[in-house]
Amino acid sequence: MVLMVENVDKEINGENVLKGISITLEEGDFACLTGPSGCGKTTLLRLIAGLIQPSSGRICLNGSLAGAKSDSGYVFQEGALFPWLTVKQNVAFGLNLRGKSPKETRDLVQEILNLVELAGFEEYYPKELSGGMRMRVALARVLVYQPKLILMDEPFAALDFRTRHKLQRDMVALWQRLKPTILMVTHNIDEAVYLSNKIIILSGRPGQIQEQIDVTIERPRVRTERSFSLIRKHILSLLGE
Repeated sequence: MVLMVENVDKEINGENVLKGISITLEEGDFACLTGPSGCGKTTLLRLIAGLIQPSSGRICLNGSLAGAKSDSGYVFQEGALFPWLTVKQNVAFGLNLRGKSPKETRDLVQEILNLVELAGFEEYYPKELSGGMRMRVALARVLVYQPKLILMDEPFAALDFRTRHKLQRDMVALWQRLKPTILMVTHNIDEAVYLSNKIIILSGRPGQIQEQIDVTIERPRVRTERSFSLIRKHILSLLGE
């Protein structure tokens, strides 16, 4: 999925939230979007998902204007699972609405649950799972559609250190296997450098592109290596930290 954001502005309640945003992601890119709080990162993600419309400019996916029915999936920060449904019911929810046959739904759901290491937890409810497992369910609910573009809004922000690092490693493995285009919002600079091949830094409000960094460090990446630290320090300097 090729994503093109062309000179996009967004005004909310008379205030410019985003100004002159232009981004191009090629098929199979893993990009992270970072910047100070309130700079419009989540707003930009919602614009790309087609949940809201730009005040000016345009957003295209594979050459067509983005919309709510575009071939993309959205992973929310809090997971947004239905607490009254089991793991497999949460993952199957959208497939049922799309009219998939029961057998096709069962097979797809089980395949994805195996992929995100949730086999054996099909009958659990969200309250019975750890935070990391709930995030895996949220990711599985998106992956089951096999979207070409995955949008993620700080999916690992609420997790403890060890769980976060484990999910980061697993996310890289899933991306390398499935080859979707991914745009992920994060405040965590280490996370951005570890995960992505492109890092987009927004300035303070109104959010504007401050810099785009191509990350060419070989994988698997080691956070203590000098090349990793240099990129991290450069981003922190841009953010004034």
